[in-house]
Amino acid sequence: MDIFQAIIIGIIEGFTEFLPISSTGHMIVASEFLGVPQNITTKAYEVIIQFAAILAVMLIYKEKITFKQTALWTKLFVSFLPLVVVGYLFKDQIKALFTVETVAWMFIVGGIIFLIVEYFYEEKESHVSTVEEVSFMQAIWVGIAQVFALIPGTSRAGATIIGGLLVGLDRKTSAEFSFLLAIPVMAAVSGYDLLKHYEEFSNADLTAFIIGFLVAFIVAYITIKLFLAFIQRFTFVAFGLYRILFGIILLMII
Repeated sequence: MDIFQAIIIGIIEGFTEFLPISSTGHMIVASEFLGVPQNITTKAYEVIIQFAAILAVMLIYKEKITFKQTALWTKLFVSFLPLVVVGYLFKDQIKALFTVETVAWMFIVGGIIFLIVEYFYEEKESHVSTVEEVSFMQAIWVGIAQVFALIPGTSRAGATIIGGLLVGLDRKTSAEFSFLLAIPVMAAVSGYDLLKHYEEFSNADLTAFIIGFLVAFIVAYITIKLFLAFIQRFTFVAFGLYRILFGIILLMII
């Protein structure tokens, strides 16, 4: 992987990780078109830029990463568990799904679900408006929804946001709970991959890795800020339409 490829993939990771449009799906597609081989070095690079995205979230929500927020993090841990259990039990079957065609179809299916949920969604005063108010039961249901993100192209952010909307969270709270839930999820996945592939860092182009890390961090930070501003004024319909269009284009060119 050269520096140009590292920058492009770093931008894609930072921009798509926290939007409901599937970072994994976009990176699979980008790697195909950039000619980046899906080898162990590439996997090691993906670990690096995922850590960059995690740090961006932690910086934005640093006031929530304290012992005063123990109750919130307990709920996030409960929400995190279904993904761990299902991901471990079916890891081999999940790996077999990593194809561009699967990504394309899940983009379309996810986009249709977003449009349906938004069509029936109504703003109510009774909606949960802060992440601290999310109940344990709501957290569990969001965690169950997150399991669908194991299918490439579904989007972890998309699955958790939809789950949040369906159990009574408002749009902003659904997004923020999704962002915070990404911390234990991505830390666990990236940490596991790091332990598996740590030897590859000695043979990698560290310059490309460092540049990609910085790019992913900056883009993720800016994207989260802009996304929060966007959903306080608009709905998720635009993301649903984008997913459908992107999926159709993929099916046409593969």
